[in-house]
Amino acid sequence: MSLPEPILEQLRAIVGPTEVLTAREDLIAYSYDGTATLQQLPAAVVFPTRTDQVSALLKLAQEASIPLVTRGSGTGLSGGSLPTPNSLVLCLAKMDRILELDRQNLTIRAEAGATTQAVSDAVTPAGLFYPPDPGSMKISTIGGNVAENSGGLRGLKYGVTRNYVMGLEVVLPGGEVMGLGNKCVKDVAGFSLKDLFVGSEGMLGVITQVLLRLLPKPAAKKTMVATFPQMDQAAETVSAIIAAQIIPCTLEFLDRTTIQCVEDYAHIGLPLDCEALLLMETDGHPAVVAEEAARMEQICRAHQCQEVRVAKNEEEAVQLAAARRTAFSALARVGPTTILEDVTVPRSELARIIRFIQATAKKYNLRVGVFGHMGDGNLHPTVLTNERNHEEMERVEKAFREIFEETIRLGGTITGEHGVGLAKKSILPQALGHEPIRVMRELKKVLDPKGILNPGKMFD
Repeated sequence: MSLPEPILEQLRAIVGPTEVLTAREDLIAYSYDGTATLQQLPAAVVFPTRTDQVSALLKLAQEASIPLVTRGSGTGLSGGSLPTPNSLVLCLAKMDRILELDRQNLTIRAEAGATTQAVSDAVTPAGLFYPPDPGSMKISTIGGNVAENSGGLRGLKYGVTRNYVMGLEVVLPGGEVMGLGNKCVKDVAGFSLKDLFVGSEGMLGVITQVLLRLLPKPAAKKTMVATFPQMDQAAETVSAIIAAQIIPCTLEFLDRTTIQCVEDYAHIGLPLDCEALLLMETDGHPAVVAEEAARMEQICRAHQCQEVRVAKNEEEAVQLAAARRTAFSALARVGPTTILEDVTVPRSELARIIRFIQATAKKYNLRVGVFGHMGDGNLHPTVLTNERNHEEMERVEKAFREIFEETIRLGGTITGEHGVGLAKKSILPQALGHEPIRVMRELKKVLDPKGILNPGKMFD
């Protein structure tokens, strides 16, 4: 269903006639995100290039009660940027400028449509470092990272997006523009409203600019890969590394299915006779890096690893890291539909939840690869299936429901970095309980009284 012509005329007047899409063939590309099996055509797509245009668009949407869904590059994995019926998609991809790099205060200001990679590249020549590195960082937008509170491979040591957001420019549903935060390292004046919008999945306001904290670039880095005959040994190694008070910048793992798919895809030279692979990276002062790398190698060998391979140079380090960074792409080649999920448990429960995932895959006769951020307990069970096989998809749904429920039972969370969106909306009450959901609904009602922003996501 298209929007009324008078509304379309007002949209064109705000952003220009070439920045409004209404033809079905143009809308298809904006009818889905990175989440498998979900699709819905919007009524129209608009591309603002300035904050005042975003403000005018929100005012119009609120006055006309038009559902509005904000979108960046559409790499999300929870259906968070999926259009709702008859909605207007507000795509911020053309608001992509790097506005300021402040070397004195170690900050960068960027528009929401700038890619994560562009932010990272902008600070590197200054000897600075933006740590969050989601797997889609080459194309994901920084505004989307903030809206989903994205993580990444370096999350164990450096944290997630929230840890680097110092300020935001946000447009509220009524069109009001609100500046939040500043370059001050310490600021406790009033409620920390910027934190309310981090991870809000586009339900409370539209993020148009982001002020980010930067770090000095580490002077050295060491990358290594260890393989294990049993998954429990890999999990115990992770616990032992943390217990030794070593916090690597990266501590990732792949299971046997994922290792085989990665090797078929990338030809890295991974051994295929192991049940688990750990990718470990330490960074910092050269002396500390050398000491931590040696201690991690000793811990791996003490836990019966089959082999430890240490990168001799940067080129080999990139190749070893590719074993983890290409995991999703490698698995996606195997089946027509790849469903990448996201659960997190306390590190002490890693071996238990991995065994449960493997047993559940066997119970429902599914091919499942498991990889993820073992250092912080964040796993990505990935089902290789075919969405046209309805009977198998029913089994997939039941399997994931059991995995989510077991995750909750073990004191974990149903999402460590992908968000709730549509994909996990039904399990959220069980994960959080009644009162947190009630409070979130009340906050939504205060900030978005007409419910126009990303309606139907996270909760009804």
